[in-house]
Amino acid sequence: MHWITQVQLDGDFGLRLRFQDGAERRVNLQNRLEGPVFAPLKDPRLFRTARLNLDIDTVVWDNGADMSPDFLREISTPA
Repeated sequence: MHWITQVQLDGDFGLRLRFQDGAERRVNLQNRLEGPVFAPLKDPRLFRTARLNLDIDTVVWDNGADMSPDFLREISTPA
């Protein structure tokens, strides 16, 4: 299992992530924002509320959305 230690915005719908093992990865979520929780993140203002939640070690947004660190690791590319 992976966990995230740092998150930064990277473009309109991208994130730059650092994982517990020191790996730095990039992910573009533009085509992954579907369903009632994630579709609102297509609004760039809401997407920019992305931040690290240290209680669950992953990215969260102001609307309550979060994504599994393992999923983010799987769909990301090396930075």
